[in-house]
Amino acid sequence: MSVTTILLEGVPPGGTLDLAAYEKAGGYEALRKAVAGLAPADIVEEVKRSNLRGRGGAGFPTGKKWEMALAKRGRVKYVCCNASEGEPGTLKDRHLIRANPHLLIEGVALAAYTVGADEAYIFLKDKFLEEHRILAGALDAAREKGYWGSSVLGSSFGVTVHLFRGPDAYIAGEETAMLESIEGKTPRPRQKPPYYPIQYGLFGLPTLVNNAETLANIPKILLRGGAWFAAVGPPTSPGTMLFSLTGSVVRPGVYELPLGTSLRSLIYETGGGIPEGRALKAVFPGGPSQTVLTEKDLDVPLDFDSLKRIGSGLGTAGVMVYDDQTCLIRVAIEFARFYQEGSCRQCPPCELGTQNIADLLTKVESGEAVAKDLDFLVQVFGLVRGRGYCDLVSSAVRSAESTLKLFRAEYDAHITGRGCPFPQAAQRPKAL
Repeated sequence: MSVTTILLEGVPPGGTLDLAAYEKAGGYEALRKAVAGLAPADIVEEVKRSNLRGRGGAGFPTGKKWEMALAKRGRVKYVCCNASEGEPGTLKDRHLIRANPHLLIEGVALAAYTVGADEAYIFLKDKFLEEHRILAGALDAAREKGYWGSSVLGSSFGVTVHLFRGPDAYIAGEETAMLESIEGKTPRPRQKPPYYPIQYGLFGLPTLVNNAETLANIPKILLRGGAWFAAVGPPTSPGTMLFSLTGSVVRPGVYELPLGTSLRSLIYETGGGIPEGRALKAVFPGGPSQTVLTEKDLDVPLDFDSLKRIGSGLGTAGVMVYDDQTCLIRVAIEFARFYQEGSCRQCPPCELGTQNIADLLTKVESGEAVAKDLDFLVQVFGLVRGRGYCDLVSSAVRSAESTLKLFRAEYDAHITGRGCPFPQAAQRPKAL
């Protein structure tokens, strides 16, 4: 199926789709249809038929998560929309909010109706000032038209939607740390098991948590059918995705493309290729939490399963591109320091592991390391991987370990040459 845009359909370039334009394009018709008499179980089946997978990083089947939430005894009390993206090079949710805020609001309202929640939260970082302004205005406009409130479109269903400005800490975006933050606590992940949100979520009650991009797909799925959505892209990873393309490309930006688009097409056709005089060296296809790829991987389809098969991952589709003038150890240090600073420090393996990884990489880059330091670095990877309450320390391991495996000669050159062989201007992702 030749569908290229779902989330950004009808959005003017660089603009925002306001309420009038959104309604004219069929906005809120899915919500109107639902509250007029669609059974929640039928909505869940439609979402399952679409095979929509979560866009927050893990790619978990959305319909299955909704089915589990609906099956909880009693009334599911909360829906939480996670729009707290914080990894370097990831900008998709902010772009979506700026471009099509009512699509997200409708998705939140539909989720609440389906699982039986009478309260919903949209979680943003405090520093996302423009996104907060746009979303707050859109929420006010939607409430005035009856799209959320004590009686949605005159029906017996009502939901209150809260816009929550959380701390800027990276870890606050972890789903259970987000719940802690909404509860007024320090954002620290809860141990899973047993504290899965659907079982023990916000204020101890069952809570459905979905990423912003995930929820924004729901209105289109209910309007056009799960089968329509499932026909876009590969069968196991259908739909489109917002790719944040940053780094050494001619045209960085946020682009909506069908899942299954090749990495080569994204970089060279959509992004205009590598700047003249340089060559591709490395790509992180899902931000720093995923393993690095090289030129031999350019024809891999960008979807959850294809990337997993080659030992990497799609994550939140923050595609970071580096050219042959880049020191990959400097890149690894930047990522390692990011995770070190982002750790909530409640797990000793995470607190100590992220610090050791960052310190050892810095030692290598400065020319002070010896060969045994690389052996120690490998030991640290094995000791801390998978040992935290959340995935943060494992993310730190994946990016650093993959650069060591694929660019070992570069590490060795730093040690034997007693310093970095690359120019001092380290490559950083271009700002959008």
